[in-house]
Amino acid sequence: MALHAQQFFDDVLELPLHQYAIVGDALYASPQPNSPLRLRIDFAPTIRHSEYDGLRLRVVHPEQGVLDTAILRFADHGTFARRDNGRDLVPGRDGYAVIRDWHAHSSQPPWHGADGTRLRTAIEQYAHFWFPPPPASRPAARPVAQPAPTTGAWSRTR
Repeated sequence: MALHAQQFFDDVLELPLHQYAIVGDALYASPQPNSPLRLRIDFAPTIRHSEYDGLRLRVVHPEQGVLDTAILRFADHGTFARRDNGRDLVPGRDGYAVIRDWHAHSSQPPWHGADGTRLRTAIEQYAHFWFPPPPASRPAARPVAQPAPTTGAWSRTR
């Protein structure tokens, strides 16, 4: 498939994931060490063959299967706003905020001109919900020495 998924995930999203692999057109991640949960990110298809309008995020458990699915639309995150403005594409017009795998012979990947900043932020928020960072270890609290109140001072201020 000409989606160039490896380049899209590495160059456009630049996700700060602990461990991940790209298999075909999907990214599989283990955002937390020793967690059985996995994050799968792939392209969300439209009703047209080889056309995608966002990313599909899934949290997968090895025994229970898919626990949650979220769709992040390119249009909602401004991923192709610059590209579409340059082409005079507006919401509702054919080709707005989508990538297509129809031009396999093009020198540019179908996501050329994408800005993944807001999309990356949304993915990080989603991952943070399902894979919260471990609590920071703090040194044990020591009791603070409190001076004993004197009864004479208390009775004088009344």
